[in-house]
Amino acid sequence: MMKRLLTGILSAAAASLLLCPLCSSASGRHPDDITGVYFVSHEGEESRVRIFREDDGSYSARVLWIRDSLDRDGNLRLDEKNPDRSLRNIPCNRILIMKGLKYNPAKDRWDDGKIYDPTRGIRANVMCEFGTDGRLRVRGSILGISQSVYWDKVRE
Repeated sequence: MMKRLLTGILSAAAASLLLCPLCSSASGRHPDDITGVYFVSHEGEESRVRIFREDDGSYSARVLWIRDSLDRDGNLRLDEKNPDRSLRNIPCNRILIMKGLKYNPAKDRWDDGKIYDPTRGIRANVMCEFGTDGRLRVRGSILGISQSVYWDKVRE
């Protein structure tokens, strides 16, 4: 009887681990593996971006640093191309560029989020996954057109 009870408890515990959205996936990846600071080179811009977990369990990314952050007059560049006029005064080194990512353990990737490209002022759907080389593939897509950029995680 005790053996049956113990087996039932262990089976329930194993099942709950499989269903837990914050637990490791079959690949051994944890949803928080995406968090950290990344070096990004895109459209002639170089920057560092931090991916962090929000209170609701989704993931967002904010620019921390950008090379050539000053305009011709020596002022900090602003997010002038943002379609949301209320955000056009945000300094280029504080732009929230990604939000709403959720870990999908079945596909071992983060998806269902939005990404913002401040160089063009465009928002798109986004999916992120790690390649075999350890780089983060960030794929934005809009109206059936997609583009991938690879981000390199850096030590903090």
